[in-house]
Amino acid sequence: MSQHEHHHEPPAPGTVDWRHNGVRVIKGNQLDTNTPQTPGMNRAAAINAARVGAQKIWAGTVSIHANAKTGAHHHGALESVIYVVRGKARMRWGEHLEFVAEAEPGDFIFVPPYVPHQEINASSDETLECVLVRSDNEAVVVNLDIEPVEKPEAVFWVDPIHKHP
Repeated sequence: MSQHEHHHEPPAPGTVDWRHNGVRVIKGNQLDTNTPQTPGMNRAAAINAARVGAQKIWAGTVSIHANAKTGAHHHGALESVIYVVRGKARMRWGEHLEFVAEAEPGDFIFVPPYVPHQEINASSDETLECVLVRSDNEAVVVNLDIEPVEKPEAVFWVDPIHKHP
């Protein structure tokens, strides 16, 4: 068991090198864009197992190009939090993507486990910039065969375990 796993009890004093295993600051210009990308979206990882040893969360940024829309999908048992930095996000969700809400800079979006949803950049001329946090470092995406209310524009969800078709 490594020092990054399963902290049920605090480590004994003097047993951990806190300089190298303590707080980490990831500068905005040091995000890892070497992740599989989705057409119309750009992702960059800040916090994950590979970069900082995170076991239970993933965090990074996502930029969604103007007018881009994903297909319907869910993230399994994961919880997701999206913080809108710039632009306007439209989320559709439900068995038939029948529910809709919009979020603007400063707003948080919570996506519970197994909720069918679609992410949409509601702007025709501005990039949507968000911070994304997930409750596990596993990349879980289940693409769904739902007739979308707003047709995706060939934007496939691509991540470390879902390659571009």
